[in-house]
Amino acid sequence: MAAVGIVGAGLMGTACSKRLRQAGFEVTAYDVDAAKLATLARLGARAAASIAAIAQACESIVICVFSTEQVEQVLEGAGGIAEAGGSDGRTVICTSTCDPDRLAAVAARVEPRGVRFLETPISGTSRQVADGDGVGLIGGERAVMDAAAPVLDAICPRRFYLGAVGNGSRAKLAVNLILGLNRAAMAEGFAFAARLGLDPVAFLEVARGSAAHSQVMDVKGPLMARREYGNPQSRVDQSLKDFKLMLAQARAAGQELPFATVYAQLLEDCVRRGEGEWDNVAILEAIRRRGA
Repeated sequence: MAAVGIVGAGLMGTACSKRLRQAGFEVTAYDVDAAKLATLARLGARAAASIAAIAQACESIVICVFSTEQVEQVLEGAGGIAEAGGSDGRTVICTSTCDPDRLAAVAARVEPRGVRFLETPISGTSRQVADGDGVGLIGGERAVMDAAAPVLDAICPRRFYLGAVGNGSRAKLAVNLILGLNRAAMAEGFAFAARLGLDPVAFLEVARGSAAHSQVMDVKGPLMARREYGNPQSRVDQSLKDFKLMLAQARAAGQELPFATVYAQLLEDCVRRGEGEWDNVAILEAIRRRGA
């Protein structure tokens, strides 16, 4: 199969690379962090010296970077994908969770320069994506999505088409709001149970067998019960970035998000204490610190 490019070798980039390699694709990857790039190389990806090198070698490129600003730089910056252009163009599949309005704007700017843009934020932790359980939330032209089906089938076998670019990110932010508040509810319940003298690991099994059960308990409950944060599936600082996007979008739409506001404050507490790169179930620590 043709080579697929990966820009960004963090948690999601690594998961996408694994899925593509398992599906038989060659993967060519780039990251500014040499150590992360070396990890992907050990998993069978070819290391590229630059984004431009990927754009020249790959017809399909998956963007897995941290923020909207980084997506804009990858697409439009010096040596970025749009500069490579070419008569055949390039299909870009952007998995990053971004500002919906800015993403729609950058997509409109680069499409005349030969970039077929597909917004594809993925719901699920990096481990879920690597296991084939991530859910793609797709915005863009349906024809581009159909043409990119082999790559999408590898990365996110389950997916929803949501229309224009921007709608995928809007759906992802709303989903992440619900997901984050589920984590917060679980964390507060764990903190409360522990304060009452219950063993957290034993309590997890009780909660999973009760009416309070949720997928969050299955995916993240064991990490939270054991307070294991050092091998993250999704990080505190990533969740805070997403919640800041949610709150900005809500303000623009005239909607208050009271629970999301508190959740963001708890995440900010974690970041201030040097816990930003921990798994986002570390919100439990912010709650535990709020003693009466």
